[in-house]
Amino acid sequence: MMMKTATTPGRFGEFGGRYVPETLVPALDELEAAFDRLWNDDDFRAELDMLLLDYVGRPTPLYHASRFSERCGGATVYLKREDLAHTGSHKLNNALGQALLARALGKTRLIAETGAGQHGVATATAAALLGLPCQVYMGRTDMKRQRLNLIRMELLGAEVIPVDSGAKTLKDATSQAIRDWMGSYRDTHYVIGSCVGPHPYPLMVRTFQSVIGVEARRQILEQHGELPDGLVACVGGGSNAIGLFHPFIDDDIPMVGVEAAGAGLASGRHSASLVGGRAGVLHGSYSFLLQDDDGQVAPTHSIAAGLDYPGVGPEHAWLQATGRARYVSVTDDEASAAYSALAKTEGIIPALESSHALAYAMSWGRELGPDGVLLVNLSGRGDKDVVRDDDDG
Repeated sequence: MMMKTATTPGRFGEFGGRYVPETLVPALDELEAAFDRLWNDDDFRAELDMLLLDYVGRPTPLYHASRFSERCGGATVYLKREDLAHTGSHKLNNALGQALLARALGKTRLIAETGAGQHGVATATAAALLGLPCQVYMGRTDMKRQRLNLIRMELLGAEVIPVDSGAKTLKDATSQAIRDWMGSYRDTHYVIGSCVGPHPYPLMVRTFQSVIGVEARRQILEQHGELPDGLVACVGGGSNAIGLFHPFIDDDIPMVGVEAAGAGLASGRHSASLVGGRAGVLHGSYSFLLQDDDGQVAPTHSIAAGLDYPGVGPEHAWLQATGRARYVSVTDDEASAAYSALAKTEGIIPALESSHALAYAMSWGRELGPDGVLLVNLSGRGDKDVVRDDDDG
């Protein structure tokens, strides 16, 4: 029987919903209606499919990483190469879809938030392609540690707006982008980069990113002859993971999302919302997040800027609650070791975000042994992480 992924519109079990000021409800209603209409429109789908093929470079390869597999106890590891998509990560799948949606709605400006910079680059790319002005909110801390992507956004014509509130990272950039949108939604579309935020964003982002899992499922059957023993993907907000997981949701195989344990869960310096958090509301959605004893959003830490966020998409919270997916965490040191291992065994430099998934695959592969088969989503490339600030490296 097919597993339903939303019990009521906008909800995944008890998670999801809309927790926003009344001023944003008309914008969300407009967006929901447009997405429902356009996703079933042949012309819209044909244009998006053409761009995914000819512009993004899809389908991305599924690669048997034979030498890296030796580091995984001999288990066979396949990498879904989202790092080879245009702009260097999975983020363009969603940014292009939302930009086409914005154009259909008559919006004349795009805004976005970004942490690692990959979503900012993807949104700036889509804006340049469609001839739309673009502003990207980015925490000052992330601007420093992800300087390469800052330069790329500016080259693409986007204005990067520094955010100096809070920890100056992704949470604060998201909050600032929402404040902008509250006053500008009549002519502006907010391109949320992950499966977070108020309905319909988690559903919409998952739909655009499910191309990852659709391709990967077909490719693993073609190359291996059967489904793998498990799926692995890193989880911050969770868009690359939900994009991989969703097309496999009715298959009887384990799915594991890997969060950032930072300096260790016991240290309190981590970003593991599902492993170390509890339910609450953040950025318009009810899900799991990191909170202090007073219920305030807790500080976060990860070597990977894209995972340095105190919340997670509501569908992931639901998958954990139902037991359909399992969530674990990996430390900065473990992710750094996997980052180096893949580079030295396969000649592939992964993003630090993706390195969390690789690190868990190394330990899970050793448990499975030589007969095991794992499919890991390599969500982005690591050029942006080669030069890091001393405080983050």
